[in-house]
Amino acid sequence: MLDLKNLTIEKAHAHLHNGDFSARELTGAYVDAIEKKNPELNAYIEVFAARGGSASGGDDCFVQADRADKAFKEGTAGVLTGIPFAVKDNILVKGQYATCASRILSGYRATYDAWVVEQLKNEHAVFLGRTNMDEFAMGSSTEHSVYGPTRNPHDTSRVPGGSSGGSAVAVAADLALGALGSDTGGSVRQPAGFCGIVGLKPTYGAVSRRGLVALASSLDQVGPCAKTVTDAEIIFNFLNAHDPRDSTSVPLSLRQKDTAQMRKRIGVPYHLFSEGGVDKDVRALFDASLASFKAHGYAIQEITLPHLAYSLNVYYIVMPAEASTNLARFDGVRYGLRKEGEGVLGDYEETRAQGFGKEPRMRILLGSYVLSAGYHDAYYRRATVLRELIRKEMEQAFVGVDLIALPTSPSPAFKIGERVDDPLAMYLSDIFTVPANIAGVPAISLPMGSVVRDGKHLPVGIQLMASHFAEKLLFTAGKDLEHFRAV
Repeated sequence: MLDLKNLTIEKAHAHLHNGDFSARELTGAYVDAIEKKNPELNAYIEVFAARGGSASGGDDCFVQADRADKAFKEGTAGVLTGIPFAVKDNILVKGQYATCASRILSGYRATYDAWVVEQLKNEHAVFLGRTNMDEFAMGSSTEHSVYGPTRNPHDTSRVPGGSSGGSAVAVAADLALGALGSDTGGSVRQPAGFCGIVGLKPTYGAVSRRGLVALASSLDQVGPCAKTVTDAEIIFNFLNAHDPRDSTSVPLSLRQKDTAQMRKRIGVPYHLFSEGGVDKDVRALFDASLASFKAHGYAIQEITLPHLAYSLNVYYIVMPAEASTNLARFDGVRYGLRKEGEGVLGDYEETRAQGFGKEPRMRILLGSYVLSAGYHDAYYRRATVLRELIRKEMEQAFVGVDLIALPTSPSPAFKIGERVDDPLAMYLSDIFTVPANIAGVPAISLPMGSVVRDGKHLPVGIQLMASHFAEKLLFTAGKDLEHFRAV
């Protein structure tokens, strides 16, 4: 039996290259694990395997594995060849269903591969299935899903975080070696922190968004979930390229920070902690992680970013405004759910009323309000002005430091149902992750230990942010922290 718990992408590639096991055998081991654990965790909503579920109409994962084995025999295999991946339900895989965990897209099959999927398919990576998420990526807990909630593998009475909760759980519970998620306000990093894995949000424009169903177009980025920093770096390096068919993809010639040098300076905006209400034991682990950095030659200094405290306010104006525009395309005319009403307008009303869940409806209404005549200047325009101030403030901060450190979340994973009826408490889960999306900078969540709640050890994460296109610094510091914790 394969030891999935201790397997990483690096190790799996070495085993596949040496012939210790085949890609088909590795895929089979993961499908077996999914069949055993997924009924309780609900990380996957579909497995692309005829014996583990429906293969929809796209490639069966075992067919993909056979292609990977052929590449190894022919000597054309790369480091991601044969590596089993999970993919969030808002990232298109040709021929497979893509519903964004929403009733309104029921029955829709992707007609093309998302750019990130295309890149990994070119390497003969294996896609095991699609993972659960908050509906249209609107949520911080993976409870807002038409398929039901996903559960945290460290305590199944608790949430895994969101909206990429299914992808994070797939990696944390050894149901995939890597996973793709999307991050609009912390949707890769926050579940990574709650589940004890590594989650990366790349610089806006570093990874193509083509084939990612849009929530908020100026904030969304595809990012990897992985067991180690090295694994996250391997995945990112394959996705970090220019896509001429995505207008938000930045040409390589403009990515000047790719060669940034580490000065070992970490800035900490301690003044934000009063805004987030950080739990004492989470703060203790955060301070211990900074002490480890300091003991190994890093300089830790307090910094002040006065406008950063308004990031959540800006986010909950910009994001709903863009979401209301993006989700207007879902009307039952071209694809997905269609309900009959009285006339054309009635069709729209019935389809959207029955197709969208409570959270999307609330955000669509809020977005329409802040964009409406008489309120656009008072809300949306002021939010965009403040957003630019935050971006410039962070840019200036990175002149003096390499990285900005914060806890990924103020607390560990909360109970399922605990915050469903308290949107403000739910939104505060993202208070430390949202600034990176507002400014467009890269950020990574790293495991920093666990805290005890109800007798269970729950993981928590530390987040590092760097300047635009300086992901290299995140990987360097992240691998250093992994080394400090190991010795």
